[in-house]
Amino acid sequence: MTQQAGNVNAARERALEMDRADPLGPMREAFHLREGLIYLDGNSLGAMPKCAASAVEAALHREWGEDLIESWNKADWIGLPQRAGAKIAALVGAGSDDVVVTDSTSVNLFKVLAAALSLRPDRRVIVSERSNFPTDLYMVEGLMTLLGRDHSLKLVDRAEDIAPAMSEDVAVVMLTHVNYRDGRMLDMADLTERAHAVGALTIWDLAHSAGAVPVALSATNADFAVGCGYKFLNGGPGAPAFCYVAPHLQEDAVQPLSGWFGHRAPFDFTPSFKPATGIARFLTGTPPVLSMTALDKALSVWRDVDMAVVREKSLALSDLFVERVEALTAGGELTLLTPRDHASRGSQISFRHPSAYPVMQALISRGVVGDFRAPDILRFGLTPLYLRYVDVFDAAAILADILSSGIWREDQYNRRARVT
Repeated sequence: MTQQAGNVNAARERALEMDRADPLGPMREAFHLREGLIYLDGNSLGAMPKCAASAVEAALHREWGEDLIESWNKADWIGLPQRAGAKIAALVGAGSDDVVVTDSTSVNLFKVLAAALSLRPDRRVIVSERSNFPTDLYMVEGLMTLLGRDHSLKLVDRAEDIAPAMSEDVAVVMLTHVNYRDGRMLDMADLTERAHAVGALTIWDLAHSAGAVPVALSATNADFAVGCGYKFLNGGPGAPAFCYVAPHLQEDAVQPLSGWFGHRAPFDFTPSFKPATGIARFLTGTPPVLSMTALDKALSVWRDVDMAVVREKSLALSDLFVERVEALTAGGELTLLTPRDHASRGSQISFRHPSAYPVMQALISRGVVGDFRAPDILRFGLTPLYLRYVDVFDAAAILADILSSGIWREDQYNRRARVT
């Protein structure tokens, strides 16, 4: 054995030792993961908790198949939005009555943005980042068109430009806590305080935060938040999203999608709308019971999980991955996009490469699943509940081999699929 091979083996053994000492290690057994797969895409779609599969099976065959309409009461389908919301609240630092599961992230953003603007009727400016997830910006554009008023969207290009963009005419500061492209994490407490200092309200998109990093909505005085159920929360493809409204705003905030589930007494079937009290007024139509059942049960895996421990492992995983990738690809075309500073990093690592798409396709063919974001980003989501240290160690070696061999240049890896 060469000295280099010996060093690699010793380093890999240290990764295995970290796995053996990992307090979250046993959590991996709670998830269905194909043998041999290194799954680094939990920031796009989380792995399936085994308990979620059995819960959906029961909902299909017993609750729907046998009990039919009775299950709205018997299985408490009617309480799913609040029940699942309370579980998410515990992960994002909110009160159990301040989060509700409903609709999609895009729809919830539309609702809370409309509510926030109605609370600042004399202001016309919305501040956000140009690199925000596009659907967030699309929702702003659509709402401004619908309102037909002279609202404007002020976009900044750098995180350090957010606070200076806040002025007395700003109604809402709408930000994503962890950026979907580069994994950079914003300082929620500081930016919320700065927004409030000029009289603006804040909306936080937690799609890449909930279940990934510690979040403290109540402690940071955040006004509104929305988030995704199918990424780090493992609720399944297209899982319902969630919505948070600060308690002191709930009775004054008016959202425009006044569906019957947001009514004070939906089963009175009155012809005029009277909003429910509290967070329930942000419900809209009938909840999708099967997908919400999957999410609700998936959230049970978090019952005894300490987010501080999740964060510690997330940073250790990302440090190891970056260290190994950079050591193995030094001098190549791969460059780190994600901040090295722990306080500015979410739970993902992104690298730039001029041929990122075929490189990622070659990786996937070798059993390492990450994803590509245009134009040149290789993105890797690090999910501490089921990802091992040896997984990121091996993934780095496979990535380096693909780059050095040039196999990604083959035609099969350069054909674009509809979903990238």
